[in-house]
Amino acid sequence: MSADGPPQGANSAPGGAAQRRMPQAWGDHTNPRADTAAAIAAAIAAMGPGPLTEEGIERHVAPLFSRVLIGPDRPIYLANHSLGRPLDATAADVAEAIGLWQSQLGNAWDAWLAEIAGYRARLAALMHAPRADCIVPKTSAGQGLRAILNSYDRVPRVVATRGEFDSIDVILRQYARRGRIELRFVEAGTDGMFDAAELLSAVRDADLVVVSQVLFNTGQVLPGLPALIAAAHAGGARVLVDVYHSLGVLPVDIASLDADFAIGGSYKYLRGGPGAGFMYLHPRHLDGGFGTLDIGWFAKKAPFDYVRPDPPEFGAGGDALLESTPPVLTCYQARAGQLFTAAVGVARLREYSLTQLRTLIGLLGKHGVRAEGGSEDRGAFVVVRSDKARAWAGELERRGVIVDSRGSILRLCPDLLTTQAELADAAKRLGEIATR
Repeated sequence: MSADGPPQGANSAPGGAAQRRMPQAWGDHTNPRADTAAAIAAAIAAMGPGPLTEEGIERHVAPLFSRVLIGPDRPIYLANHSLGRPLDATAADVAEAIGLWQSQLGNAWDAWLAEIAGYRARLAALMHAPRADCIVPKTSAGQGLRAILNSYDRVPRVVATRGEFDSIDVILRQYARRGRIELRFVEAGTDGMFDAAELLSAVRDADLVVVSQVLFNTGQVLPGLPALIAAAHAGGARVLVDVYHSLGVLPVDIASLDADFAIGGSYKYLRGGPGAGFMYLHPRHLDGGFGTLDIGWFAKKAPFDYVRPDPPEFGAGGDALLESTPPVLTCYQARAGQLFTAAVGVARLREYSLTQLRTLIGLLGKHGVRAEGGSEDRGAFVVVRSDKARAWAGELERRGVIVDSRGSILRLCPDLLTTQAELADAAKRLGEIATR
């Protein structure tokens, strides 16, 4: 129990009677569960430095994922762009959080808050954010978007692309329908891709620009993003970048991009499952000049003092943007995936991913299927265009290959656990379907 906490057995849960302060660990890095960190570090170290190899992954990394879709009797999983495979350690990490609840009840909050701090710090490191409190935990990327939209006192002019994921798109259109924002969409070309010049032209007449670093349907890396952000700033606009399809598979340096805000989550490439989302704010918005309606009592300067000055006094930096009693299990749930991604290194993951994607494209070509991707201007999956994409996805699943479709686009995403043999089998099965 921290020195600032109540005595053992006191009612210290949020909303309880005991007086309490945030643990010192709230704003610091926290030591993750030793077993999880040690097992991941040992496995990655055993592979040695340099490029990843299938042999090294099978020998040292695959045992970390022994419970999920690995082995000759399992389906070939090529939907890692949708839901990432969890490590075995994830179950133990969540059990740790529940064990604290069972054994300590309200006194578990010291450890829980420390883990939330660790969650924020690890995401900040993965994004190259300037400091940990730039990261504000959210349960979804959409929740982060709403927090930004609800920071405007007047109706803002919002520019977004037609390529934003549905959760972002539906929030923007609903706000526009209710008159909360003026919304303009930048359209894709006939090939579904976005042009840098059109994007630059659109952002010069905006208050807020909402764009994805990697588009969810085509995998296009948004062209000219640094120039786009600079142009938006020159016109007085702020920029929100959705990094859901880039963080963990592309090197993301949010500080160098100079974006005002970012949103994302751990559902995909960070292997953290649903609910482990976040919002990033540039430090220039953490000096007390930025505020939103989307806050709760954890944003107070001293929430466990239960005092109510009017106007409220908020915590320092990003803590002023916290909401009400936070979900705790999601931070434990995301821990192993964050540690794993950091231990392997995003640059190594990207290099190996590009090799796999190019191999898959070549194999598909041999079976008469044209695929796109595997280049620096695309994300971590390949796409096959067909008006039968949905039907093909269903047929592939019946044949033991898990993929997905978005409209007329079939998406296939290997991860580092996917073997060359699996890629060859998947390409053959898709070829049989497509050329039938």
